[in-house]
Amino acid sequence: MPTVADIARWFDQVTPLALAEDWDNVGLLVGDANEPVERIMTCLTLTPASVEEAVRERAGLVVAHHPLPFKPLPRVTTDTTPGRLVWQLARGGVAVYSPHTAFDSAETGINQRLAEALELDDIRPLVEPAVDAPPGGTGRRGILRTPCTLAELGERIARLLHVPGLHRIGEATTSVRQIGIACGAAGTLLGAAHRAGCDTFLTGEASFHTCLEAESLGIGMLLPGHYATERHGVERLAEAIQSAFPGTLVWASRAERDPLAWQAARSE
Repeated sequence: MPTVADIARWFDQVTPLALAEDWDNVGLLVGDANEPVERIMTCLTLTPASVEEAVRERAGLVVAHHPLPFKPLPRVTTDTTPGRLVWQLARGGVAVYSPHTAFDSAETGINQRLAEALELDDIRPLVEPAVDAPPGGTGRRGILRTPCTLAELGERIARLLHVPGLHRIGEATTSVRQIGIACGAAGTLLGAAHRAGCDTFLTGEASFHTCLEAESLGIGMLLPGHYATERHGVERLAEAIQSAFPGTLVWASRAERDPLAWQAARSE
């Protein structure tokens, strides 16, 4: 039976912590590295619902994409949501590991998986890693095998990520061939996508002013939501952990949900 440390070592091979952003909090965040693990749950975010599921289902380890705690906690009490969740996990004997931006940028990370799911050719990082960094890089870009319109690509992405709709910046009939990808809230990478020659940029969410900047640059944007662009990778991660540690039971949280719901306006 693997220990928490065994699984952490595997993560440092497939999602090297050296790829994480300087501001991030990654690695083993809660728990005993020497504790054996039989059951592992992956999730995008530790919420009351996903924490309750992990404790109820007797997970020994939760792999949460978003770190908890993200910033140092001056005290761990139940007076705050982060403190309450950490306290519940500790009482339930549940360790927490977060790969976050290391998983975003890894060779087999979220952005790479999104690019492959869209069947792009010539997939490369939007921003190459430092010379002495592990293989990977920030974001991805690639070329569609068959050009399509921006609206058609939006429909394809919505089906892939199981969302009822998405935001689009750009004319529906605009031709699309080269796509930049950065999961989550990665509007800051719009410039990198433009410099790389991408005619379309896919990210989860972006500010209003970033959307205006895309419009002024003449680059299309597709925004299916932060949750949607990253949950796909969390589900594939559960499969990869299960393959690497066949003696364990691994699942992607069944309780977590996107906090944002699409609501169509009713006609008068």
